Amino acid sequence: MNENDKVAGLPELAKSVIWMINFGYLGIQIAFTLETSQMSRIFQTLGADPTKLGWFFILPPLAGLVVQPAIGSLSDKTWAPKLGGRRLPYLLIGMIFAVIMMLLLPNIGSFGLGYGSVEALVFGAIAIAILDVSANMAMQPFKMMIGDMVNDEQKSYAYGIQSMLSNSGAVIAAFFHFY
Repeated sequence: MNENDKVAGLPELAKSVIWMINFGYLGIQIAFTLETSQMSRIFQTLGADPTKLGWFFILPPLAGLVVQPAIGSLSDKTWAPKLGGRRLPYLLIGMIFAVIMMLLLPNIGSFGLGYGSVEALVFGAIAIAILDVSANMAMQPFKMMIGDMVNDEQKSYAYGIQSMLSNSGAVIAAFFHFY
């Protein structure tokens, strides 16, 4: 432990704790990769014009552009001991909505909204936006947990685990559509 860690009070964490802090990145990246890899198929089953799919693909980056800084700022200012501290409420809310949207999105075509109808496409666009907002809502606090909980000597290890799990999630998600 160096002097800064003693002042900040950050203990050395077990490697298993560092893995658990970062494990959510695996799920978040699975959600993001499935979203981007399957979004065109979902919208085509709703009747979207393939030449106009770019309008739907603009929603996720716009959501991330707005949500990540906002949630990061809010979670820095939040303290809710009964709800798990600063980051956990945002992680849980984001996770719950992301799971709901991941279950709804592949089934949107079976809701009887009508093939190619404006209602079906708007519902799909809203569902994609909610999925992306909720995934970003969960991702930003995960990023900040390393800075909050890991001492300087272990940060490079923690960020390496985070990067590895993020990339592994993308690879895993790439194989999901075969099932």
